[in-house]
Amino acid sequence: MKKTFATLLLTSATFFGIQNISAQETAINAAESTIHWLGKKVTGQHEGNISLVSGKLEMEGDVLTGGSFTVDMSSMTVTDIQGEYAEKLKGHLKSDDFFGVATNPEATLAFTSVEAKGTGLYTVTGDFTIKGKTNPATFDLQISVGEATAKVIIDRSLYGIRYGSTSFFDNLGDKAIYNDFELDVTLKL
Repeated sequence: MKKTFATLLLTSATFFGIQNISAQETAINAAESTIHWLGKKVTGQHEGNISLVSGKLEMEGDVLTGGSFTVDMSSMTVTDIQGEYAEKLKGHLKSDDFFGVATNPEATLAFTSVEAKGTGLYTVTGDFTIKGKTNPATFDLQISVGEATAKVIIDRSLYGIRYGSTSFFDNLGDKAIYNDFELDVTLKL
């Protein structure tokens, strides 16, 4: 009976043109996953966390083939300072000077290519959509038992986030903020 069902399933898939029947989606445990952000400026840095809304990795057997993720931009926190200054920075990051969270409450990532580099290690290129603009970025993703980790560098200027950027403004001196920000991501599978 099992053999007949499997044959019927494969025949149906072929007939209807379904490909990648062996591909499986692995849902990410968003509540247990973490995204830590780090932004640097001439005189120091700030850091915090942001929450994943949902995510999935697409696998064929044990091989990563794709993935997509959605981040809740309103969940952004600041962890390196406390109290009034943390609230002011968080409010500024959520404003139109930076991420424009009121009109862009989510950011997304959709993998466009995946290249295996070794045991559980992949080079991923994906389209990030931040503040309504979409641009590609490439990063390494390590998959191990129960989790996947990545360090992602994003150039904020590609998304129209110009505040304090020497790419757009002269004479900023020690008020300059670097364009690249880092995301340290741990996904719980």
